Amino acid sequence: MKALSIRQPWAWLLIHGTKDIENRDWWTSVRGQVAIHAAKGMTRFEYEDAVDFVRRFDPNLAECIPLPKELERGAIIGTMVIRDCVSNSKSPWFQGRYGFVMDTPEPWDAFPCSGALGFWEVPENAFEPEPGGAA
Repeated sequence: MKALSIRQPWAWLLIHGTKDIENRDWWTSVRGQVAIHAAKGMTRFEYEDAVDFVRRFDPNLAECIPLPKELERGAIIGTMVIRDCVSNSKSPWFQGRYGFVMDTPEPWDAFPCSGALGFWEVPENAFEPEPGGAA
């Protein structure tokens, strides 16, 4: 399965919020289910800027965003389905050159792993049950 690394709290907003567009400077032909990887890096400014952005159109959602220390980072946190790649959208989330139109969020228990730029392949052991866990 392909994965996409996204900085927090944007990754959380995709998996747990209402974010339906992932903004990028590049177009993609990738469609279907992809893993959402919460990137390890996140500055205080990035976090506050994201919360302020959300607050402008959904103050209630902005209040639900976990604090920085509570956000999973450096881990796959779920999956979503990419339906399209667009260059314009009426979604309040669209603010880039291209937007990956996404839906069907499926949260996971965090699976720690390193991310990468662009799309990358999820490690095969991400789908293996934990030792002693249910299959």
